Amino acid sequence: MSQAVAEKTVKPKSAWSGRQLLVLLVIGTAALMVSLTQSLLVPVMTELGTDLNASSDGIAWLLTSTLLVGAVAVPAFGRLGDLYGTKLMVLVSLGALITGSLVCALSSSLAPMIVGRAIVGLSVATVPLSISLVGVILPREHSGAGIALISAMLGVGGALGLPLSGVVAEYADYHVLFWICVAGGALAFPLIAKLVPAPPRAGEGRMDFFGTALLGAAMLSLLLPLAQGEKWGWTDPLTIGLLVASVVLIAVFIVVELRIASPLVDVRTTRRPALLLTNVASLFVGFALFATLIGTATYVQMPEVTGYGFGKSILVGGLCMLPGGIIMLLLSPVSARLAPRTALIVGSLIIALGFASRIVLTDSLWEVILGATIAGAGTGIAYAAMPGLIAHATPVSELAAANGLNALFRSVGSSLASALGGAILAAKTIDLGGHALPSLGAYQLLFGLCAGSAVLAALLALVIPKHSATADAALPE
Repeated sequence: MSQAVAEKTVKPKSAWSGRQLLVLLVIGTAALMVSLTQSLLVPVMTELGTDLNASSDGIAWLLTSTLLVGAVAVPAFGRLGDLYGTKLMVLVSLGALITGSLVCALSSSLAPMIVGRAIVGLSVATVPLSISLVGVILPREHSGAGIALISAMLGVGGALGLPLSGVVAEYADYHVLFWICVAGGALAFPLIAKLVPAPPRAGEGRMDFFGTALLGAAMLSLLLPLAQGEKWGWTDPLTIGLLVASVVLIAVFIVVELRIASPLVDVRTTRRPALLLTNVASLFVGFALFATLIGTATYVQMPEVTGYGFGKSILVGGLCMLPGGIIMLLLSPVSARLAPRTALIVGSLIIALGFASRIVLTDSLWEVILGATIAGAGTGIAYAAMPGLIAHATPVSELAAANGLNALFRSVGSSLASALGGAILAAKTIDLGGHALPSLGAYQLLFGLCAGSAVLAALLALVIPKHSATADAALPE
């Protein structure tokens, strides 16, 4: 009898309640909408240039402005979340998505659209903040699955953004893309405000505005030349000067953060092997994810006379990414059932397998889709594993800031992939009727780099300590 009573007592704790599922769905929707914004405009850049009567350099700022503002917002909003409430900062960042997307939806010229996209950059912090929020508000037995799902949205949004944009480019005006973001954000905002509980503030101290400015300057100095280096020239004094400045500013930032009582980033905690190795592995996985996007949609759109392309439309190029996005979403619970370290190893090796197949399987469209889907599956597992590793190595009072820093590392990895991938595809070309197009060898080199990047992430995961001294303090009760 006592055993039966015990089973009845334990069973409800392992079951999801309807409210918990609804809360996770609402937060997941917000994370998905923000993730969509990072790839949504890529297929319609040419149409934007024509409609706005803008040069390619001007149109590129629609992506660059979001990237640069997001690089500053992610760590800053993470720290503000620790100090003033994670739920509050989720709502603030989600409000930025709605406001910025609305500005873009109502714009018919380049300048206000760049302003709108810069405001959208503030919303990039929504995903790491949501990861921290879910980890605290859900019961301990469900927080792992919830965190895995929200984290996987980083990859899912990127993969789904391309086919969605392709459909809009084929059948509607590109402004519809911005209205979709407005509608999704406007739906999630009041539901989060009403349904999601506000956990107690975990952090103490004050906001480090000087450190925020230093880190922001360092990230701008790093990411701007990575975004513009192909146009400026990689040996241009401005490119080299900014990259050198970024190194100097990061060094100054570390020194300053070690000397103040309430730093933006606790360098002493961040340099612990568990956190440092996880963040560097995140950079390599972020590199592989973005290269999947640029190496699949454009690949299948290349004309058949290149010897490898399929001459497909923007819509078909985007749809090739759809199975990978779906598999990322479906496999995120798998990561939650594995130890985070094991999940990162397994996910990274699956990514490497997917890219290795892309090097040798080039004859049929289904082979391209298969390779991209395998890489997507690995990305979903690896992305979902990282917040668990962060939680095991970070005091709960710094959890939002630590997740924000981890997201920043992923963003830097994606920026490196964009810069290096663009340089490779521009350098190794074939001439067709006076037009220089990337060669098959260029894509194969890019896929090889991605496979190697994923293997490095797996090797780093192998040496991440299995247990941290702060694990018990980091995990929510």
